[in-house]
Amino acid sequence: MTNLTITEASKTGISGLVSSAESGEEVTLSRHGEPVAAVVSTHELAGLREDRESLNAAALVMARIATDSGTRTDLDQAMEYFGIERADLEAEIDAGHHTL
Repeated sequence: MTNLTITEASKTGISGLVSSAESGEEVTLSRHGEPVAAVVSTHELAGLREDRESLNAAALVMARIATDSGTRTDLDQAMEYFGIERADLEAEIDAGHHTL
């Protein structure tokens, strides 16, 4: 990994920074000693995005596991909860208001 100040990066030029990224090198750009940006290849960026999606999915699964009471609700229970009669729902389906 290469660390450059903004001034050094400016002297290197955009083509030099892009060449470094294309070769797989990560370039960190700093201002006043603090990292503010990074130049990475599109391949690396795609991998980071994929990792983020995987981590989001894993977090969702863990949240569901942590909050799952084990209770399952069948259709009739859900319909009763929402005050829907099976005959009314079937009539709406037959009338073409819903598609299956």
